[in-house]
Amino acid sequence: MLATPTPSLAETRDNAAFDALLWALSRPGLPRDLPEPGEQSIVTALLDRECLVYAADPLLMPEIMRTGAELADINKADHVFLGAMDTSDPLADIIIGSDYYPDVGATVIVRASIGSGPALRLTGPGIDGAVKVQLGGLPDGFWKVRAARLRYPMGFDLFFVDGARVVAVPRSTTVEEF
Repeated sequence: MLATPTPSLAETRDNAAFDALLWALSRPGLPRDLPEPGEQSIVTALLDRECLVYAADPLLMPEIMRTGAELADINKADHVFLGAMDTSDPLADIIIGSDYYPDVGATVIVRASIGSGPALRLTGPGIDGAVKVQLGGLPDGFWKVRAARLRYPMGFDLFFVDGARVVAVPRSTTVEEF
């Protein structure tokens, strides 16, 4: 007789993190709960042996190594974990894809303070009208550098992590500071 395998606690956590990330990406600017605080659940949900990853935070390295992902320079990585940023400079090096392959733009994970900081108005796919969100802890010029780099459909998708909450801003989303 065949039995359905029972997922382990780690598989359940990884699936919940993946679901939260997809939910957040399809509803830009709206916070979603992750199964646990920090970027570790995102690492295990998104990375595998086929991924090139850059991480600014050395504390993520053990978890990244367990996934089998290969470490890469920021300008080659398809997953970029920037941690808490003090300058917008790294955004200039993140891959955005090409005219032929816009889908190879990076997925970028940044620590931010959700619900505090400058007010932002988001518009675009997945948003009915506009969404207002506050994301604090980002360096000056962050949104200007992002806007200068995007040439939709080329660009990079952003996930902002604050403890066990995540907010996504896909490359297709227009961000206005006010």
